[in-house]
Amino acid sequence: MGFPQCLGGATFHTLKMAGIPPPSIFRPLLTTPSLNLLLLPRPTKLPHLPFPSLLRPFSLSASAAPTTSPSDSGLKTQWKATIDFKWIRDNKDAVAANIKNRNSTANLDLVLELYDKMLTLQKLIVAHREQEVEQLRGERNAVANKMKGKVEPSERQKLIEEGKNLKEKLASLEEDLLRLTDELQQEAQCIPNMTHPDVPIGDEDCSVLRKMVGRPREFGFPVKDHLALGKELDLFDFDAAAEVSGSKFYYLKNEAVMLEMALVNWTLSEVTKRGFTPLTTPEIVRASVVEKCGFQPRAENTQVYTISGSDQCLVGTAEIPLGGLHMDSILSESSLPLKYVAYSHCFRTEAGAAGAATRGLYRVHQFSKVEMFVLCRPEDSDTYLEELIGIEEDLFTALGFHFKTLDMSSADLGAPAFRKFDVEAWMPGLERYGEISSASNCTDYQSRRLGIRYRPELPSTNQKKAKNTPTQFVHTLNATACAVPRMIVCLLENYQQEDGSVIIPEPLRPFMGGIERITYKFR
Repeated sequence: MGFPQCLGGATFHTLKMAGIPPPSIFRPLLTTPSLNLLLLPRPTKLPHLPFPSLLRPFSLSASAAPTTSPSDSGLKTQWKATIDFKWIRDNKDAVAANIKNRNSTANLDLVLELYDKMLTLQKLIVAHREQEVEQLRGERNAVANKMKGKVEPSERQKLIEEGKNLKEKLASLEEDLLRLTDELQQEAQCIPNMTHPDVPIGDEDCSVLRKMVGRPREFGFPVKDHLALGKELDLFDFDAAAEVSGSKFYYLKNEAVMLEMALVNWTLSEVTKRGFTPLTTPEIVRASVVEKCGFQPRAENTQVYTISGSDQCLVGTAEIPLGGLHMDSILSESSLPLKYVAYSHCFRTEAGAAGAATRGLYRVHQFSKVEMFVLCRPEDSDTYLEELIGIEEDLFTALGFHFKTLDMSSADLGAPAFRKFDVEAWMPGLERYGEISSASNCTDYQSRRLGIRYRPELPSTNQKKAKNTPTQFVHTLNATACAVPRMIVCLLENYQQEDGSVIIPEPLRPFMGGIERITYKFR
């Protein structure tokens, strides 16, 4: 984007950037009370994508998002992240290394170039053009005053045209600066969160084993995968679902339906005992909320369905509506932590997913999931990450799974994650470990985009000062307590018997009406 050439009479005052010590690269952007400039990104319109359905993939990449010029859109307000560009510039080498380690496509050089242009523009306005701006305002006021008196029609029309020209000139100058700040905002939004210093650097195979629980079960008979078991026990139907909805959809039948309900209810029961508030969430959210939670695909393939003709998407995880629950809020410190456990359906395009490793229930377009979500003070987020991992491990141990917990490598972290641990369980029918859960500390990456802050509390003797205490952004964490399809894969394959039946683990039996075994319906 070229540097605007018509900036001579812009109507703005000084923009001061606050240098705030960072736990991450995203910092508050502060302005003076006299500032007339609001950094408002141009509105994003949903792209028209050819897709034979009401639901079609939606790209969340900020840099790829279609935009409309301010003159066409009327400069409607859209969300923006609170990004400390000064900190990014001052820590250029660390940010560049982080982008490389995470295989991110963020363009740091362009961000810094745009930021320097913005600073140059602001200095130019303040140092050389403020007097001209005031003159233009004065001329416009004079025109307005003349219009109040009695004038000839021709003179009145001349004054109208003069006022209109002045107004259009000022509007044009404002739009030029907004275009620059808009591009800077969109490019900077692509920069991923910083990374915990203990995260292993490299691709997925560099992930480090944190814990191993149990050992693979030894079978004295040929092992079947969940597809064969499900067909023989009449538990699900992929063929009919493919005719009705397309590939990677399924019908659950008979005991499989009860098994899903049992897994959800048992998980909710166990997690609420740990002090989590249970919720069900909306499964359609605004596209802006999806973006604020940091779900930006690294390639052209997207995992998000959008609803045609609207700005709404289907959720890929309850993390998204949970993140939006306190959007644009200032919480009291005494209310933290906020700990939620939510049940929802999840929808994912699973673009590019194919092969034997993803067959059956392992990778599907729609599934049920129980998700944990925590909002807390920054100094507590490491502790709550450990708590979330502990809950996951306790749940899977109670079900008798053999699994391992991995400290995931830098290249495997999504943009919001500061650190992430995955749980992979042994699936004997698939003859491999498969991911069944993950837990992430997103620090303040999401809260700075969602606008979730809290005000630190002072002793009761300092109530007057307490009202003026600066707010801070909360830290957010998320973890999967139960992704139903993969849990069913593990249960069927690990608890299969030589006679073809499947044993129900004891913790789930009270939630299945006392059923202890899934057997053949007919021979």
